Amino acid sequence: MNPSDITYDDLRNLTIGTVESVSPREIKILLDLNAPQNTALNTGTPTLFPKINGYVLLPNEAGALIGMISWIGIEHSPYPKRKGFKDFDLVDLPFPLRKMSISPLGILKKEDKGYKIERGVYSYPSVGDAVVIPTHEQLQAIVENKDENAKIKIGNSPLAANAPVYVDPDKLFGRHLAVLGNTGSGKSCSVAGLIRWSLEAVKNEIGHDKNPNARFIILDPNGEYTKTFDGISGKVRIFKVAFDEKKTGFEQLKVPAWMWNSYEWSSISQASGKTQRPLLRSALRELRSGNYQTAKNAEVEVKRFLVSFLVSLTNKLKTGSAAFIDFPGKQNCGELIEASKESLVPFLSTIIGERKDAIQDIIDEIDVVLTNRRKNNAGYYPAFRQQDLQQIIDKINENIDLFGGFERYKGPDEDSPVYFKDADLPNHLERLAQEQNVQQFLDFLIMRVRTMLSDTRMSSIIGTETGISLTDWLEKYVGKSNAENGEITVVDLSLVPPDITHIVVAVMARIIFEAIQRYKRKYSKLLPTVLVMEEAHNFISRYNTDNEEFSPSRLCSQSFEKIAKEGRKFGLGLLLSSQRPSELSPTVLSQCNTFLLHRLVNDRDQELVKRFVPDNLGSILNELPVLPTKKAILLGWAAPVPILVDMNELKKEHQPDSKDPDFWDVWTGKEERTINWKEIVDEWQEEGNNEENC
Repeated sequence: MNPSDITYDDLRNLTIGTVESVSPREIKILLDLNAPQNTALNTGTPTLFPKINGYVLLPNEAGALIGMISWIGIEHSPYPKRKGFKDFDLVDLPFPLRKMSISPLGILKKEDKGYKIERGVYSYPSVGDAVVIPTHEQLQAIVENKDENAKIKIGNSPLAANAPVYVDPDKLFGRHLAVLGNTGSGKSCSVAGLIRWSLEAVKNEIGHDKNPNARFIILDPNGEYTKTFDGISGKVRIFKVAFDEKKTGFEQLKVPAWMWNSYEWSSISQASGKTQRPLLRSALRELRSGNYQTAKNAEVEVKRFLVSFLVSLTNKLKTGSAAFIDFPGKQNCGELIEASKESLVPFLSTIIGERKDAIQDIIDEIDVVLTNRRKNNAGYYPAFRQQDLQQIIDKINENIDLFGGFERYKGPDEDSPVYFKDADLPNHLERLAQEQNVQQFLDFLIMRVRTMLSDTRMSSIIGTETGISLTDWLEKYVGKSNAENGEITVVDLSLVPPDITHIVVAVMARIIFEAIQRYKRKYSKLLPTVLVMEEAHNFISRYNTDNEEFSPSRLCSQSFEKIAKEGRKFGLGLLLSSQRPSELSPTVLSQCNTFLLHRLVNDRDQELVKRFVPDNLGSILNELPVLPTKKAILLGWAAPVPILVDMNELKKEHQPDSKDPDFWDVWTGKEERTINWKEIVDEWQEEGNNEENC
């Protein structure tokens, strides 16, 4: 046997049974008569055995197969004949034999400096092979992570002699983490603890006189984390909605309207696809480029419209197949082409000569494409080909010289985060509607945009009057290279008006992701950043893909789905916390490679979580409904094997403000509650005026 293997001599006195049956998912064990009943004393330290979710070893040629106990029971069988004893005169009555089932997890190999776990199982035992109980050193090797960067201690394993449990942040955050559990199970404390323990581990590594160059951006819907990180090194930046000019300990949350892209504007304004969305995109493009003066004649109008149409088609080709093959991209593409044709037709009566022929030529080319890609009876377009868009672009380019010195537009498109005054958008939409004689189709859209922008509850967040550049915004919310702005950003969303909460979150997630993407493109290096989303089921919910509706909640989910699928390549990790995993987007959950599971009682939530773990580990999750507070099951990429963890204790002042209400203490008068509804009502009713003064 190789030196790296575990020898049988070392484990002979630890044998507790033999293999009775083997399958890839389950191995059944017959326990010896003298196997420990509840505590093993021959492992170096007293060890609880046998216990559900405990560990056993099955020595083989590769080392030792690690098994997790998933079932323990007694079966009545004939009395076992003992070697060397004359038991033949015993009456053969049913005898209770202890048995158990285990789930294979991996291989434990012996090395010069201890033991190492190898994921996966490729060498299974045979019937009759010995089963041994691991020693204290082996138990520690099973639960202790041997990865080079596994330096963050998150708790101890009560079923492995309280061995410390360490995790590697590269695996924990880099491939996305989901912390799931019912209210009161310790979920929020785990989220806060993972961040705090990570930063404390960094401080131990670099010295307490230096600040970690870490980036955690916490989107906090309930305002639980505003005081959670007090006392941690560096400066914690807190952003929330202010109701008066006294901003103590936080800054005013800003997600100005000029940062929104055309899809987000279409969603919040409820723009319809046929006429409103194309004009809205045109208005945004012209506002961002500064080219929004009133046209003086028909030729200028045509010139400006063709520029807009050309840029839209070119951008769809740059975006890729999702913009004209997948849904809803293909529907938007068809609506854009059809609406553009209808906008060009009126120019035939105002333009004469060869320019009129050029416009007719472009219209005919559009007709060819629309004829080949007819709508079905339900009004939906089929997928467009790249050639369809390219032939319209080529036809516009063929006639471009007829419009006298026409230069192709190279400025910002409708989705670029370029500043414009929010009040200019409804004004310019009104101007475009008049020019194209479609006022009746845009009246309600313009009214919705004006109403939203004039709402004092929202203006302090989305208004553009108090200017903030994109550079300033990124330095504040993502941080500078020297970490002087602090390693933690807490965005308190509790006071954001419900009308725009989803859009605010969607815009922030998208801008952060695109900034991280461009950082890698510019410097060819990753900028490790963790985006934390509390109450994730409210913002990353599942939606009906057959519905073409651009709702804010759907856009919000899609922003996080893109991060979940592509964030790892750019260094942006997700930490999701939710009490209802069954309501989460399946796309985002399937991209999470590590799960920290607290108590889950709901059947649907339990069933959903079980789908994301291998079949042979499903029994481990049967303990979820009865897990005590602070206990959690860690499984996935960041854990060598699934581990029951007793999470580290967070000091009371460091815990998120999510404690249960003190009904009894208030009822019995131990805690006094004074009520002055007039003060609350005065502030409530004056809220708009206060916001306007911010």
